[in-house]
Amino acid sequence: MLLRVGGLIFLLCMALPARAVLDIEVTGAGEHQTPVTIVPFEGEDSLDQRISEVVANDLMRTGLFKLIASRKTPHDVKDVQFSDWSQVEALAIGSVKRLPDDRIEVRFHLLDTVKKTELFGQAVSAKRENLRAIAHRISDLVYAKLTNDPGVFSTRIAYVNRQGKYYRLVVADSDGYGEQTLLASSQPIMSPAWSPDGESLAYVSFEQGRAMVYAQSLASRQRTLLAALPGSNSAPTWSPDGKQLAIVLTRDGNSQIYLVRTDGSNLRRISSSDTIDTEPHYSPDGRSLIFTSDRGGSAQIYRMSIDGGNTERLTFDGSNNFSPRYSPDGKSFVYTHLNEGIFHIAVQDFETRQVQILTPGGWEKKPSFAPNGKLVLFATEVRGRGILATVSSDGRVKQKMTPQQGDIREPTWGPFIKQ
Repeated sequence: MLLRVGGLIFLLCMALPARAVLDIEVTGAGEHQTPVTIVPFEGEDSLDQRISEVVANDLMRTGLFKLIASRKTPHDVKDVQFSDWSQVEALAIGSVKRLPDDRIEVRFHLLDTVKKTELFGQAVSAKRENLRAIAHRISDLVYAKLTNDPGVFSTRIAYVNRQGKYYRLVVADSDGYGEQTLLASSQPIMSPAWSPDGESLAYVSFEQGRAMVYAQSLASRQRTLLAALPGSNSAPTWSPDGKQLAIVLTRDGNSQIYLVRTDGSNLRRISSSDTIDTEPHYSPDGRSLIFTSDRGGSAQIYRMSIDGGNTERLTFDGSNNFSPRYSPDGKSFVYTHLNEGIFHIAVQDFETRQVQILTPGGWEKKPSFAPNGKLVLFATEVRGRGILATVSSDGRVKQKMTPQQGDIREPTWGPFIKQ
């Protein structure tokens, strides 16, 4: 089958240079590593980017696959002798061909070497500058076939990069390539939040001398001022249907949670405590919010219905717990857990209330789930410098993503791109 890639590829790469801005280091492995071989694709050596190399790196970063070097180089299914591949469970082969209109066609096959069958084959065509997007799409397909979970290699992340007194709101591919600066400012930028369709970011900017909330389109760069009320305007988060946001305002005294439409209208308060309520996040079904509050004497995580009722405390362990984010399936939430002066990333199950500490501890903050729920992105420090990191949802596989320049804070993982 032939998949034509147009708007999808534009959203994935936005015609940006394929230059990594993050150096990646992976430690740990899944309970079972699937041995896989990615054979170099025929014809890819003439291109600026080798498709097979990107796919191999994507799979390697998950910790779920053991990459085995290829001894032979078949490029078509008819050339594969399964007896030659007994040391692996899956084999990926392919070829690249230039089309007359300066587009590239990539033909790809994934084979089950145990059952001696083809799992799928596909042909993808796109402009040459979108080769990495094609590779990530292939990685997603391989991951889905071999794990029964959707891949997230084609998704994007957002974060704030600070260099000296200057701040940039950055969007990049999940592996750190294709960096795009959405906003540059000499004043702090905080709390980026993805819209459900992945086409906009809400964030807090201090460019006018105080905290205000904006929403900005990634494609057009057009932005909307959502909240500029007296006091502080902060902590935006989108509803699952994309029609409104929850934000935090101090207009009535302490920080409290409000709802507002995406055009800045119909502002209404939903929390009503005498303390600080902040960092809201919508449940996947849009019926409730989890948030941070010190109403019990320390920062802890609570849940309330979207109308502000039925508030319950969720966390009790540790000295402070904050920055909660729902898992994509709504069955758990991830958060920052502070105990004895050390910050950890933790996850708690809603039904059992069981808590699992995912990271060894340090300066670990602002976690968010990948859209498939299998990885958690967060901010940490190495030798006093802010970097990105991920950890698998079972805590086995860890990844550090160190910027080549600057100091990284406020990360958030974007949604799946609609295809």
